[in-house]
This record gives sequence, structure tokens and C-alpha cells, in this order.
Amino acid sequence: MFSDYYALLEISVSANQPEIKTAYRKQALKWHPDTNPGIDTNERMRLITEAYLILKDVEARQKYDIQYRKFKSEQEQKEQTNYTNQQNTKTQSEQTKQDKTYTYTNFEFDDDLLKRWTENARKQSVSLAKQTIEDLKGMVKVGLKEGGKAMGGALVTQIIFSIIVIAILGLMKACN
Repeated sequence: MFSDYYALLEISVSANQPEIKTAYRKQALKWHPDTNPGIDTNERMRLITEAYLILKDVEARQKYDIQYRKFKSEQEQKEQTNYTNQQNTKTQSEQTKQDKTYTYTNFEFDDDLLKRWTENARKQSVSLAKQTIEDLKGMVKVGLKEGGKAMGGALVTQIIFSIIVIAILGLMKACN
């Protein structure tokens, strides 16, 4: 299975490392599950992280680019053989705009090392997602615990303050 990392991150093939990092952050924010309630964005986030892991590594990116050019060449050949008339081309381009596809099952890497790297990047992206969820759970737990302590302290202070005010008001009434 081949994934078009450039289309996924919405960058050009000539993008430099800072542009790749910026695009990754932008897509990660855009497709993060917290910003898309009710939508399962896990697969999209996995692909975004996988794309970043491959494209940020210079050697992996060089190997990926070779496969990318082969992929694009095959895609162009398929489009030319499927071309029958102008209307058919319009229908295909309209479908492409509506259904953005980033993974293609009809194209496989012929570079075994790159294939292993992408599989490893896929595993890392899943692992990162799981770790992020665990970190979030931990932060929520600590936040609730600390919030409870702060509320308890504030409650005790409020009770003591109320007792003092009541005592002062009682003394003032007794003196009058």
C-alpha cells in the first residue's frame, strides 16, 4: 500500500524541513480528535504522523521520493489510458476534489528497506497515539487531584472566614 505523504500534508515535493514540520503541525491540529468531536480521525492522524516520520528523515525521504515518482508516473499512465473524452476527465477531477484519497492499494513499494521504514513509522505513529492518550489520562488525573486539593483548601478557608465573621457579628450584637 502506498500513501501520498505530500498530498496528505498538503505540501509540494520540494518542501524543506521547516515546511514539512509546519505542515505536520497544521494537519495534526486540524485532524486532532479533540478538534473533531464525533468524527473518528485516528486513521488520519496515524497517516499524518507516518508521513512526518518518513519525510523528516533525509535518507527515508530520498527513497520515498524515488517511489513517489514511480507512483506518479503510473498514475499519469492510468489517467491517459482511461481518457476517453473531455466529460470523463471532468467527472474524474470532480470526484478527486470530493474524495481525497491518500492511500493506494494498487501500488506497492519495490524498495524493501523503505517498506520496512514505512511499516516502522506506522507502528511508531500508533505507539505515539497510544502514549498521547495515556499522557492525557495522567494529566487529567493529576489535574483533578490538584484541583480537589485546591478546592478543599478554599473550602476550609471559606468556612473559617465565615465562622470569624459570624463570631464578630455575634459579639457586635451582644455589645449593643
